[in-house]
Amino acid sequence: MNTNQRTKASQKITLIGALIDFALAVFKIIAGVLGGSGALIADGVHSFSDLLSDAVVLYAAKHAGEAADEDHPYGHKRFETVATLGLAIILALVGIGIIFDASTRLTNPEVLTHSTLLLVVAALSILSKEALFWATIKVGKNCKSAMLMANAWHHRSDALSSVVVLVGIFGSLNGYLYLDGIAAIVVGLMIIFIAWKLGFGATKELVDTSIDQEKVASLRSAIGMISGVLAVHSLRTRKIGDKISADVHVQVDPFLSVSEGHIISVSVERAAKKCLQNLEDVTVHIDPEDDETAAPCEHLPGRAEALGILTKALFNNKCDGEIQRIQLHYLDGQIHTDFYLPLSCLSAEKSHSDILSKLQKTIDELPDFGNIRVYFGEN
Repeated sequence: MNTNQRTKASQKITLIGALIDFALAVFKIIAGVLGGSGALIADGVHSFSDLLSDAVVLYAAKHAGEAADEDHPYGHKRFETVATLGLAIILALVGIGIIFDASTRLTNPEVLTHSTLLLVVAALSILSKEALFWATIKVGKNCKSAMLMANAWHHRSDALSSVVVLVGIFGSLNGYLYLDGIAAIVVGLMIIFIAWKLGFGATKELVDTSIDQEKVASLRSAIGMISGVLAVHSLRTRKIGDKISADVHVQVDPFLSVSEGHIISVSVERAAKKCLQNLEDVTVHIDPEDDETAAPCEHLPGRAEALGILTKALFNNKCDGEIQRIQLHYLDGQIHTDFYLPLSCLSAEKSHSDILSKLQKTIDELPDFGNIRVYFGEN
């Protein structure tokens, strides 16, 4: 399912839910007022709060599917996360308000009237919200949307709260007047519990909590099996909406070419996305050594400065004339150097060992420089 299809499916099921929530809210409040049921009125207020949450979901569904731009280089997936957190806050406030209102009603319970209307509306709410739960959960799974899944469970909580209301109304109609108020309080507590679950999950995502450790271990294992990868460290993951982002340090042979290191990083990215289905973004850092344990190289001069120091030393020792190329390796707190010379520089008077000895003597005089290697080849 592409982004456009995902957005349309999310908006469609949310609009259907909003229409049903509006109708239920009106029916519940009217029936609650006519019959004197505080529990049903509380459930109606809950349904009106659902309309606000549906509006938040619709807004997030529209913007979360937008492509990355200059202001949002990582995309807009976290619009869903912020929407989920906002939904949780709304639910918590509604739950607290319902409990406060129901607590005052407990001290002065009212006799319910219009019993048939109250029972029918409560039963209608249960059936419609349960149907919405299954419809939304199906779309949420197809779209892999945590926000839609949260909204689906919101519908399920509404159905359960209506069950509590139905029981409370039935009890009150049979002489247990306090049951209606108790039912309203239970509804409020259920709403607060759902709010806590939604808010906790959204907050974890906003503070970049890692994905499940089992998935992290599986990802580490998949990367470690790639040819050319010597070790894996600093593997970090986080969720961005329904997607996953990861960055990892991969240790390779320090003397590989840049292009071969790049190919290994491409292989790592491909294997990581195959391992985690929702993995969208992977940042691979190629390391010539384990930078968590090796001696730091930050104090060493950069390439331009290091070549300037080296060239001056070679010139002073009169051994720079035939060097074609110099390659530097920053490893274990030192600069190791490869020298490339033409075969023509070798003769009976100037052997390989003579050249190596002279270059090594030059390097030994320089701080921060370590081992050398000398290569001879055709021009």
